[in-house]
Amino acid sequence: MKKSTAGILSFSVIFIVIFVALTLFKLDTETLFNFVWSFPGNFEFIEKLPSADLPLGSIPLMVIILVGTGVFVTFKLGFPQIKYFWHGVKVTMGKYDNPQDEGDLNHFRALTTALSATVGIGNIAGVATALYYGGPGALFWMWVTAFFGTTLKYAESSLSLKYREIDEDGHTAGGPMYTIERGLGKNWRWLAVMFACFAVICSFATGNAIQSFTVSDQVYSESVQLLGANHFLTVKHTIFSGFDLSMQQVINGLVLAVIVGLVIIGGIRRIGRVTGFLAPIMAMIYVLSAILILAYYYPKLGSSVSLIFEMAFNPPAEIAGIGGGTFLVMLNTLLWGVKRGLYSNEAGQGSAAIAHSTAKTKFAIREGSVAMLGPFIDTIMICSLTGLVIITTDAWHHTEYFIKHIDPNFTGELFNSSLLTSFAFKQGLSWLISYGDKIVTVSVLLFAISTAISWSYYGDRSANYLFGKKAILPYKWIFLVFVFIGAIAELEAVWAFGDAALGFMTFPNLVSIILLSTPLLSMSKKYFSIKHKEYKKD
Repeated sequence: MKKSTAGILSFSVIFIVIFVALTLFKLDTETLFNFVWSFPGNFEFIEKLPSADLPLGSIPLMVIILVGTGVFVTFKLGFPQIKYFWHGVKVTMGKYDNPQDEGDLNHFRALTTALSATVGIGNIAGVATALYYGGPGALFWMWVTAFFGTTLKYAESSLSLKYREIDEDGHTAGGPMYTIERGLGKNWRWLAVMFACFAVICSFATGNAIQSFTVSDQVYSESVQLLGANHFLTVKHTIFSGFDLSMQQVINGLVLAVIVGLVIIGGIRRIGRVTGFLAPIMAMIYVLSAILILAYYYPKLGSSVSLIFEMAFNPPAEIAGIGGGTFLVMLNTLLWGVKRGLYSNEAGQGSAAIAHSTAKTKFAIREGSVAMLGPFIDTIMICSLTGLVIITTDAWHHTEYFIKHIDPNFTGELFNSSLLTSFAFKQGLSWLISYGDKIVTVSVLLFAISTAISWSYYGDRSANYLFGKKAILPYKWIFLVFVFIGAIAELEAVWAFGDAALGFMTFPNLVSIILLSTPLLSMSKKYFSIKHKEYKKD
């Protein structure tokens, strides 16, 4: 067996063992999760703050690092999201596309590949969760987070393209692991390996199994409503203690594995073609439906926007059951807006930079300007539409709907809130159709599948960096195994494990952005000091 193949197989076997242990034995992952995402509560200055009840213990450490890095880089680079945004639009439209440039995808397909991974469950369930726990004002803080996150996308994508490698076949290999090793030097290779290892883990967990579970669970729920819980397809059989399985889930897993496999086995160019077709369609279905709702509720739109700004700084104390003073409640609103904003657009995680490094261009900054459109489309546009639909239809006042829809006796804390968005769409489109909630269902399915497809490429490039080119095909087959596993398994513990891995993946990327911010500033100044001519097609 080749060394590269043995490496990826060994790595995957270790992860599968951890995955099965977490899933079947429901091991406690709270400690691992909190190590990355909880606020370090032993700092002396916390005791000196005005309110002893200040919920700083709930502020994730990685949120502080991500937002802090975004603010730092934004000021250092001189607010590129304002100065260079329109240039990114023109590049995306193909005005500077030169088919002779090295790379795998044109600027548009590189962007849609990245968007296919970021536009997903966070835009539907994440926004609703933020509004449920933080009120309408949380949407304002999602906008603020996206504003600074746009600079992180610009930075990580520009650096990934500058330090990418191109093999003898003309295929690209880029991302933060190459930025770290080639930009910071060989002494930093350990940090690059750290990023790549956790990127592979994330591609199996949050980028794959979680998405597969979301699709399978949604299809199973629809099947139960259509066929009943005792149909031979939907009835669940106990395989062993704590693990029940239905024929429908097995079929879901096999079908999903085939669909994803047909795309990813073809490589980045086929992925680019599929996401370039799928991403605009799935976004248009969701966006046009939301616009129809807002047009119908137009008289309430102005007051809804005012409510967002008002509650961003002065939210009511009864939101999510939070008591205490105004500052305490406002901090809760800010916290949920920031957390869900980061979850939605993935700025700073380094994953999207892998997709953007495939662009056909010799100018790194050019693709960085394209990457800035990601947070704008993802958070400023799609998340805003979701939030406004929930607010204008007054669905955010009816959170008991989706709690009781899941479990009439539910008394605990709710984490999955896509049903709130479904309720808002059903109510908002009731004047036109009776199945508005099904639009959300279809969107969830398309978003989850496209996310898995794009994340397969992120893991592909990371496996290539760690083990070499011959590890790519074994990685893809193992990825498809996890598509199937995700469709049949309960994944609460894997969520925590995947989120922790995401934090470990994000940290090396932020280190490289900070340390290379000065060269990046020079690159930006040099690129925009030149008058670039639009490419004339024959």
